[in-house]
Amino acid sequence: MAASCSFVCCGEETESDKAAIVRFSNGCATNAESLDFSLYKSRDENNPRKKSRRLLVAESNRLSYVGQNFGAGSLKCNSLCKYYVGVLNKQTMQMEVHNAVLFNMQPVIPGETSTTKPQDTSQSYRDKVDLLIETFGTNKQKRALASRRLNQVGSNALQTAVAKAATSVIEKKGLEALQQEVIQTESQETLASHLPPCNPNASKREDVYPFDELLSPVELAALEQPGSKMAALTKEELQKMRDEGGSLSVVKHLESMPSEGEARERIARCTFYLSLLLKLASQKSIPRKFGYDEGCPRIIHNKLFRTFTVESFNNGRVQNIVSTSMRAKLAAYSLALLLHMGHMTADLSLLHRDLGITEAKMTEIAKSMGLSLIKPARAKWDEAALSDEHRQATVVLPLVQYDKFVERRKRKKMH
Repeated sequence: MAASCSFVCCGEETESDKAAIVRFSNGCATNAESLDFSLYKSRDENNPRKKSRRLLVAESNRLSYVGQNFGAGSLKCNSLCKYYVGVLNKQTMQMEVHNAVLFNMQPVIPGETSTTKPQDTSQSYRDKVDLLIETFGTNKQKRALASRRLNQVGSNALQTAVAKAATSVIEKKGLEALQQEVIQTESQETLASHLPPCNPNASKREDVYPFDELLSPVELAALEQPGSKMAALTKEELQKMRDEGGSLSVVKHLESMPSEGEARERIARCTFYLSLLLKLASQKSIPRKFGYDEGCPRIIHNKLFRTFTVESFNNGRVQNIVSTSMRAKLAAYSLALLLHMGHMTADLSLLHRDLGITEAKMTEIAKSMGLSLIKPARAKWDEAALSDEHRQATVVLPLVQYDKFVERRKRKKMH
C-alpha cells in the first residue's frame, strides 16, 4: 500500500520567504547542480511597489541567466494568481506548503545590453505595420511598401509645388479676384450640366440645338395619337384653356398652327410634349402614372422620369421628385423646343409664367444657352402697352458669350 502524507501549512510568510521557481527560456537545464543561483532584492523597503522586486541570477561555466519579477521581462502570471511549492519530509511524511514566485530565466550574452528600448508612442499603426513588413515581410510586401513610399514622396513633392504655385497666383491676382473666378466657373458648370446638347460650331441655326436630341424620331412617331388630339382642339376649347389658366405657350402655338401638312403634325406633337414638360415643372412629387390620363406613350413617360426627375427615399418609399436643378433643366429643354417650334425664336415672357420661375432666372438660362435677347422698345406715351410687351430669345450665329454677373454682398457701414 502506498504511503500517505499530510500537508502542513506554514505560518505567515514575507516576500523574502517566498520560494523561487525558475523556468529557462531556451530549454531545460540538464545539470542544475552546476548552476550557481543568487537572489537579489530591492533596497527600497519603504516603497510598496519596489520592496517586492526580486532579481535572480544563475551562473554557469558557459553562460549566465537572469530573471526578474518586474519590468518587461517578467511573467504576468505572478500578478494574476498565486503559486505554491510543497517540500516533503520523508521521515515525518509531512509536506510543508510555501508561497512561490516564478522567474523566467533568459540568457545574457556578454557585450549585449539587456535593457529594453521604450516604445515609441508617436508612431502610428501604419508605421508599426511598415516596420513589421520591413523585418518579416515577404518580397512582394516589401516591393509594395517601397512603391507606396515612392508615391508618397511624389505626392508630397506635388503638394509642395502646388502650394508654391497657388501662393504665387494669389499674390499676382489677389484673393478676391480668384474667388470671383471660382464662383463664375461653378455657376457656368452648374448651368452647363442642365442645358440640352449644343453644337456651337453649327453652320445652321437649326443645328445648334439639334431637334433629334430633344425628341428622337422614334419618340416623335410615338406622339402621333396624342398630337392629333391636340390638333383637333377647337377655338372654344383653346379659349377655355386660356381662361382656366392653362399653359399660354401651348395655347399660342395651337392657335397659330399651320393649316395642314407635315408641319402641322410636327407642331401638334411638339405642343403635346411641351405641355408635359410644363406640367412636370409645376409639380414637386411625380406619381408613377403621370401623363397616362392625357394619353402619354410609355416611351415618353420613361424619358420624362429618366431625364427630368431624381429619386428620393421618403417614408419607406422611393419617390420621383423635381428638384430645383431639374426645374432649370426643364426650362432649358422647353426653351430649346420652343425655338424649333417658332422658327428659332421663343417668347421668354410666356415661358417663365408657365414654368412658375422669375423672369431674371429665365433670362439667365437663355443667356447661358448663348441666345440673343430681343425686347421691343418702350414708348413713353404708351404706358398701357407695357404689360403686353414680351421679351423674346433667338438664335444668332455665332452664339453670344455673355459676361457672368457676380453679385457682391454690400458691407454695412459702421457708424
